[in-house]
Amino acid sequence: MRIALESVDQPDVIALIDALDAYQGALYPAESNYHLSVDALKAPNVLFAVARDTDAERAVIGCGAIVLFDGYGELKRMFVPPAQRGRGIAKAIMAHLEAHAVQRNCRLLRLETGIHQPEAHGLYAGAGYERRGPYGDYPDDPLSVFMEKRVS
Repeated sequence: MRIALESVDQPDVIALIDALDAYQGALYPAESNYHLSVDALKAPNVLFAVARDTDAERAVIGCGAIVLFDGYGELKRMFVPPAQRGRGIAKAIMAHLEAHAVQRNCRLLRLETGIHQPEAHGLYAGAGYERRGPYGDYPDDPLSVFMEKRVS
């Protein structure tokens, strides 16, 4: 696999984001889906990483983003399709994004995920993220889990 910061504005990447939206839409009501649009992912304060297979077709096998704010970064749009899970792709994407955040002097990362995604909770906890309360503009949504991690 190869992971790199790429533009979200590619048909195969947009298809992956659409799959993520469908996945989350089946788990949560619209008012509890706090995802960023494709247009928002193009902002200059967003680091967007894409994992691709290293085979000849270079298929997209995962993605993730960090939105850089004043004082922290927020991990968003982490997704590996179910057929690709269990290969360490999400861990590798997170590590790649965290390294780029540190290069931009971001030392605190936060995230919001949903209560119906125990695999994500395990992934984040295993990477050192700890639970916390809501932050930023997030409401205290009973369907949300909030976490953060200090990076160096």
